[in-house]
Amino acid sequence: MILVTGATGTIGREVLRRLPAGQAVRVMAREPSKVVRVAAGTEVVAGDYTDRRSLERALRGVGRALVVTCRVGGDDDARFLRAARSAGVRHVVKLSAAAVADSEADDLITRWQRANEDLLRGSGMRWTMLRPRAFMSNTLSWAASVKSERVVRALYGTSANVCVDPRDVAAAAVCALTEDGHEGRIHTLTGPEPISAVEQTAQLGRLLGIPLRFEELSLDRARAALGQRHPAAVVKALLASAERQRAGAKARAEDTVLRLTGRPARSYATWAADHIEAFGDRPDAGRHGLSRSLRTG
Repeated sequence: MILVTGATGTIGREVLRRLPAGQAVRVMAREPSKVVRVAAGTEVVAGDYTDRRSLERALRGVGRALVVTCRVGGDDDARFLRAARSAGVRHVVKLSAAAVADSEADDLITRWQRANEDLLRGSGMRWTMLRPRAFMSNTLSWAASVKSERVVRALYGTSANVCVDPRDVAAAAVCALTEDGHEGRIHTLTGPEPISAVEQTAQLGRLLGIPLRFEELSLDRARAALGQRHPAAVVKALLASAERQRAGAKARAEDTVLRLTGRPARSYATWAADHIEAFGDRPDAGRHGLSRSLRTG
C-alpha cells in the first residue's frame, strides 16, 4: 500500500494521476471531498498531521509513503515520521527543496527543510529526498495581471532559475514510490535550462498572440506584495531566496528527470502551452485573450 499526502496540492494530485493501475493507494487529506479524479479503488481518508489518531488510521498497512508538508517552521514532519515508524512503514519519499544543498542558503524555509530531512534520515526508515527547484506553476500568480493589464510584475526579472514542471516532479515521485533502488538517494529536479521572468513573459505573450509588458518590482513593492500572502518571517525567507537567484545560485540544470523517467524534463514553453488558458485565450480560439509546496529552490 502506498500513502499519498498533499493530494490536493500541486505535486500530490499529479502523483495520483501517474501511479500505475492496480496499485493499492490510500490518500490522506484534511478535506477528502477536495480529492478529485482518483483511480477506481483508491482509498481516501481524512487525516491531519496534528491528529495522531488520524495519522495512525491513515498509515495502517502502508509500506511506502509520500510526505508533503507546507507549514513552515511547524513540526508536521516529526509527527508524521513518528506515526509512520510506529505503523511499520518501510520507505518514506519526502518532497524537499533544492536549496537544501546550497551552503549559502540559510533562510527560514531552507533551514526548516534541512531539519526535516535530518529527521527522516534519523528515523530508521528507508528514505528518498526529492529536491525540486521552483515550480513552473508559480507563474500562475501572474494570471490576473496578464488578463487585466497585459503585464507581468516580478522582482529581479532578468535573474534565471531552472524551474521545473510539477508533472516532472510527480513522475520522479512515482518512480521512487513504485521502484526499488531509490532508497538513500537524493533526486535534484530541475527544468532543462535556466529561464528568467522576462523570458517567461515573452513566451507567454507569443502563446497568447498579444504583447505583454514586464514591470520590474522594487524591493519594497515585492515585500509588500508578498506580505499580503505570507507571514513576515516567510517573506524574509522568500526575498533571501530571490537574492540568491539573482546571484546565479539557481541556474544549474540537472538531468535527473531524464535519468529517472527516460525522457527529458519539460521546458517552460511546454508547461505554458499546456496551461495557457489560465492566462487568457489562445489566438486560435476566435478572439485574442488578455492575458504558487513554498519552495525556495
